[in-house]
Amino acid sequence: MAPQRRGPPRVPEGSAAAERRRANSTKKDRLPREAQRTWLRTVALGVGLALITFLLWSSLGINDDVVEVLARRSEVLEGRFIEVPCSEDYDGHRRFEGCTPRKCGRGVTDIVITREEAEQIRRIAEKGLSLGGSDGGASILDLHSGALSVGKHFVNLYRYFGDKIQNIFSEEDFQLYRDVRQKVQLTIAEAFGISASSLYLTKPTFFSRINSTEAQTAHDEYWHAHVDKVTYGSFDYTSLLYLSDYLEDFGGGRFVFMEEGANKTVEPRAGHLSFSLPPGRVSFFTSGSENLHRVEKVLWGTRYAITIAFTCNPDHGIEDPVLTT
Repeated sequence: MAPQRRGPPRVPEGSAAAERRRANSTKKDRLPREAQRTWLRTVALGVGLALITFLLWSSLGINDDVVEVLARRSEVLEGRFIEVPCSEDYDGHRRFEGCTPRKCGRGVTDIVITREEAEQIRRIAEKGLSLGGSDGGASILDLHSGALSVGKHFVNLYRYFGDKIQNIFSEEDFQLYRDVRQKVQLTIAEAFGISASSLYLTKPTFFSRINSTEAQTAHDEYWHAHVDKVTYGSFDYTSLLYLSDYLEDFGGGRFVFMEEGANKTVEPRAGHLSFSLPPGRVSFFTSGSENLHRVEKVLWGTRYAITIAFTCNPDHGIEDPVLTT
């Protein structure tokens, strides 16, 4: 018979050792809860609004089988912009003159960041997401709140990893993140004819890594059509910076604007496999129902991107992330 393993001797309840064990257990349990609560609230809101989105989709008579390509991977776009009528979503929120959208639309550009910046920002995503990952294939890394997908939940990576986080990221990583965010902000301001200083970064702003693994929780179901202004409230302008290439790094996973008659798709491109194409495609759009959208299911490979959102309301603004010591 194999020898029996014996656990540590039992300590009477009420002893100092037992109290310490309970305190340590409570502390460990508490670590992921803050980040988890934030994302759970966001997902719960999104699920609650799913019916509204479905009704909107149905009322528009959208045919998801008819597709037109707004931006092909092989194209080089210095700036393609399509203006669309603004929805009424902004009327239910405080308006900020000179910022709240009066000109609405969507744009795509391939000249916002350099190839070196694209490669470095991709490495930041890979390093951070290597610390965890969703069981369901859709993983999130939020450098602002610290939210990181781990299994079926989220943890706060700054609390969970403590001082070890400085062995993963550098101050140069965070400075690059801030520089890229600013370039995207300037691009949006120019396209919509507003002052960049009137825009405030808002949450959630995050890296995403998506593969073809079957969804395990509602967090993993990224493919549903939705409206950012309805789902998040604070969003006025949304952008995505793509960090991998459609049909090279992954299949499926195109970004789709839902419209009556024909949907408009954006084929993501990072350009890291082709030196004939510029890197880091950025798509951006006003966040109301005029830009109902979804992401196609990823069929194979891995899709990386950053979602960066802006608000006109300074009360909903967040600071750039800082690597604390």
